[in-house]
Amino acid sequence: MSTKVHELAHSRAGDKGNTSNVSVIAYDQAAWDILRRELTEERVMRAYAHLASGPVTRYELPRLRALNFVIEGALGGGVTISLARDAHGKSLSYLMLDIDLPV
Repeated sequence: MSTKVHELAHSRAGDKGNTSNVSVIAYDQAAWDILRRELTEERVMRAYAHLASGPVTRYELPRLRALNFVIEGALGGGVTISLARDAHGKSLSYLMLDIDLPV
């Protein structure tokens, strides 16, 4: 059995140069427990592999029940040179929310 991240959390994305920053904030404690266990750097890198060269670094913010992922090489070189439609990577949070997690 699996679930999508969007069933457990909401997400926000930002950028700095060629790096995307995607946060995942759990709706409740049960969701936090699943996200903390299953939403790994490796799983996120697989989801973004077609866009990002990596690496992916995960930071935990337990008091907020949030994870922050720094995804390097994800923005086509950065806002000033990227030809991507979303050069800032704001829509990359939707990719995070679509990741399947085992439960």
